[in-house]
Amino acid sequence: MTSILRGGSSIPHYEVSLPLLTMHKFAQRWRLAFAAIYCSRALLDTSAKKTDKFLRESPSCTSILIRDEAPSARSDQPSSSEIDQSQLEVLASSCTLISIPDEAWTAHSDQPSSFQIDQSQLTRLVNDKNLNCLREFGGINRVASALETDVSDGISGEQDDITRRQNTFGVNKFKRPAKGFFHFLLEAFKDLTHLILLVCAGLSPGLAIKEKGVKEGWYNGGSPFFAVFLVIMVSAVSKYHQNRQFHKLYWASGNILIHVMRKGRQQQVSRSKIVVGDVICLKIGDQVPADGLFIDGHSLQVDESIMTGESDLIEVNSIENPFLFSRTKVAHGDAQMLVTSVGMNTMWGEMMSSINRSSSEQTPLQAQLNMLTSLISKVGLAVNFLVLVVLLILYFTGKNQDANRKQEFVPGQTMGDNIINSVGGIIATTVTIVGVAIPEGLPLAVTLTLAYSMKRMMADQVMVRKLWAFEKMALATTICTDKTGTLTNQMEVTKFCVGQDSVAENAYHSASKYVLDLIQDGVALNTAGSVYKPSSGPKYNFSGSPIEKAILSWAVSQLSMDMEETKKRCEVIQVEAFNSQNKRSGVLIKKSGDDKFHVHWKGAAEMVLAMCSCFYDGSGIERDLDEDKRARCEQIIQGMAESSLTCIAFAHKQVPEEATKEREDGKKIQEDGLTLLGLVGINNLCRPDVKSAVQACQEAGVNIKMITGDNIITAKAIAVESGILKPGDDNETIMEGDKFRNYTPQERLLRVDKIRVIARSLPSDKLLMVECLKQKGHVVAITGDGTNDALALKGADIGISMGIQETEFTEESSDIIILNGNFASVAKLLQWGRCVYDNIQKFIQFQLTVNVAGLLINFVAVVSSGDVPLTAIQLIWVNLIMDILGAFALSTERPTKKLMAKPPVGLTEPLITNVMWGNLVGQAIYQVAILLTLQFKGKSIFGVDKAMKRTLMFNTFVLCQVFNEFNARKLKKKNVFGGIHKNKLFLGIIFVTMVLQVVMIEFLKWFAGTERLSWGQWGTCLGIAAVSWPIGWVVKCIPIPDTPIFSYLGSKSKKLVWKIVHRQYFIGFRNHSRI
Repeated sequence: MTSILRGGSSIPHYEVSLPLLTMHKFAQRWRLAFAAIYCSRALLDTSAKKTDKFLRESPSCTSILIRDEAPSARSDQPSSSEIDQSQLEVLASSCTLISIPDEAWTAHSDQPSSFQIDQSQLTRLVNDKNLNCLREFGGINRVASALETDVSDGISGEQDDITRRQNTFGVNKFKRPAKGFFHFLLEAFKDLTHLILLVCAGLSPGLAIKEKGVKEGWYNGGSPFFAVFLVIMVSAVSKYHQNRQFHKLYWASGNILIHVMRKGRQQQVSRSKIVVGDVICLKIGDQVPADGLFIDGHSLQVDESIMTGESDLIEVNSIENPFLFSRTKVAHGDAQMLVTSVGMNTMWGEMMSSINRSSSEQTPLQAQLNMLTSLISKVGLAVNFLVLVVLLILYFTGKNQDANRKQEFVPGQTMGDNIINSVGGIIATTVTIVGVAIPEGLPLAVTLTLAYSMKRMMADQVMVRKLWAFEKMALATTICTDKTGTLTNQMEVTKFCVGQDSVAENAYHSASKYVLDLIQDGVALNTAGSVYKPSSGPKYNFSGSPIEKAILSWAVSQLSMDMEETKKRCEVIQVEAFNSQNKRSGVLIKKSGDDKFHVHWKGAAEMVLAMCSCFYDGSGIERDLDEDKRARCEQIIQGMAESSLTCIAFAHKQVPEEATKEREDGKKIQEDGLTLLGLVGINNLCRPDVKSAVQACQEAGVNIKMITGDNIITAKAIAVESGILKPGDDNETIMEGDKFRNYTPQERLLRVDKIRVIARSLPSDKLLMVECLKQKGHVVAITGDGTNDALALKGADIGISMGIQETEFTEESSDIIILNGNFASVAKLLQWGRCVYDNIQKFIQFQLTVNVAGLLINFVAVVSSGDVPLTAIQLIWVNLIMDILGAFALSTERPTKKLMAKPPVGLTEPLITNVMWGNLVGQAIYQVAILLTLQFKGKSIFGVDKAMKRTLMFNTFVLCQVFNEFNARKLKKKNVFGGIHKNKLFLGIIFVTMVLQVVMIEFLKWFAGTERLSWGQWGTCLGIAAVSWPIGWVVKCIPIPDTPIFSYLGSKSKKLVWKIVHRQYFIGFRNHSRI
């Protein structure tokens, strides 16, 4: 099959349909002809070559330029070698471009594309920014036609059409290189600690087999090696699991909704569902989700610094620069774009494919715990080395005796083989200790608790984009929130005034039709929202900000506004989008009926009122706005504000054509001498659950501050209703943004703690507040729902974007997204953050107790008797229980209301607190005392042999850890069983642990080196382990000072410990990760 590609509307269009075999038969001759033409055309001017670069370089076809008969018959037509640039254009209009499919391309194509353009052509159109190529193809409309897209209505949106486009052009996802399990296994083998252990453990099997033969030697000698290998495997599995969690989080956080036109209506789809041919609606703050072409819009400027590194804004229009690229940001204006490339086919995708990025990053707490793990591992190695030195000294000084109580080493008499075997046994003994000394479970516990909590939080409409934000929420001392949509619920217009007269809801007919028509024009054309009415059903769908949706809904229902009809009879000349500084938006239009120009402004009532010199009364008569009339309008605005209504004003002016020309300040829209059309009051009541959520945060010791763009009267009314302000608070707790800005830095720092409400704020005020609070030592979380909040979200410790109506730029700047936009979810987030922090502290206490007790028991036993009381397999089992099952048991505790009764942790409290050290030391002392008693006196106390004594020690040690898991559930509370029935996973893990321990003792004696125990012996072990509970209760009764114990150390020791356990470790980490 051949296809004809038209270079423009002036080129004749022929379609030739031939069988594929016939095409292959003549393909070679056509290519020879093409080669001759190509060589001759290569002699032409460089610009001429560029003109037809698009078709000649297409990998999917061979293009042939054939002159038509009519022009060929002309005797005055010059030869191809004599064609100049001016004649080339004449020749182009009399030629036909025939494209023949390339055999290689056809053979490798999975299925023929039904579109008239392929991905390589689309990519070259946009990436090269070649306007000549685009015009030659027929312009943007021709590209849209080739992609079967209606530039007004978009694509059909049917699932079959979406699938067809994804199969042909790809999906809108960026594939990051994923690291497999063996990568992390190799990384674990490269660890210096693991390498030393492997070398030592690798000697054991050979020495044991040499001494005891293969039958027994492989087991005894392989145990140390297996112990070290298990430590490495646990480390690799932990990091692999962590990497997968971050990979899942990356895709979840990228699931941002984009506004597209499908089936003639604007709707929201996930960014990953965008396909080639989609028509996307862009506004200020949006991140362009794919490569494409500009269709229509107003004053569009984009920030391409992420692609080019240049900070200058790029103007995009249909004439000079219609090219848009993925990941660039809309800095000004609005537009519709046609998607031409998605995913890895975009310029950003090409850049991504050339960079080997990992999708994982450590959270600050994980990095801190890795440091702690590394330190404990080094301490374990040092202890092992010390044990090795002691045992070698005991051996070579003749202190050791064999089973027959004879001296093992006699200088000059002991054979070389015996020395090698004995030294190998000593090395194997020391290596086995390390299995319980390295706390590989600490990073795993963090990964588990963060992943579990993140999944649970999705049910509460909270999506965590950056896992370390969970950790930070536990430390938060101040939350700065906005008002609209966060503290307040869905808005609706409840009051309407024309001029100075209030209009009742059912009496709109009494107002001037001329004024109402002007208001309709202002609402329909001066908005960033949209209205859509489904074909079936009377209900309308509205999109935009909460205020925009409220006004559009009111205009449609009360004024019978037809937005589409209004847009058809008016041409938009210039748009000034809403910004938080001026708190208004304007539009310059030309009406098709009378060719007259009109200016419409809409915004905060007092701002728009200041631009007006006249007003329309209820009869539609224009009157001067003198001082008395202006004061009356201000009273109406103040009355609405006192009723918690957000007041919006509409203004209009008809202007001559000369006034539409661009002024020296670069603006076309007139801003003075306007006529006030009317005022609307938008209901802005608090959400029903906001007051209780604010109270819960305050009881948790977290300060709540409201920063809003509303006037001070409305702000105060909402703050009192939500509980942020108390009736008796003085005037210093609330102020306007300009007053806050005008303070000196010293005054701001002095007053910032007392301020609770800032009204009429600018985006810079939020950032200023955040910076002041951070200087005072606060951990600040801030909410935002617009592009203007992006800097404050980045500057805060935790940036929280509210709802799904915010721009993608805001989402990219935030750490957490509250999907329902409700402040009550922020309170739940605070509770979950404290729960995560608490769970991690529980596991740290539990894990370190095992490490300290196990290390001390083995060290004392080995040094004193030269014998390791616990075998390698037994130590592996203890490590398995602690690292994996213990992490699951203690990392999945659900949050309780009691967590909100504690003050915030802040930045001063260390990660391992005095309470944790007290619990750890108390349990470790008890376990070491009991186990060493069994080691030295167990045979005589219980009347058992050495094998049975070691089994009792192993069983008692494991059961002590099981009972200590209950103690670890509550760090401070004496009742460790509170709410335990609600945590079925914890109880299930304890049950599984006990069952496996019974199996290990009773049925795997050949594997674990244990002996079967009687009922009495089991009861004794359980009784000894159960004493952990009363000991834990006693320890918690002992008063413990709040001052961290390491503050009493010397300066050098204090500095070392501070780096490991102090919370301020990851302030720099967090700020660096945001850049």
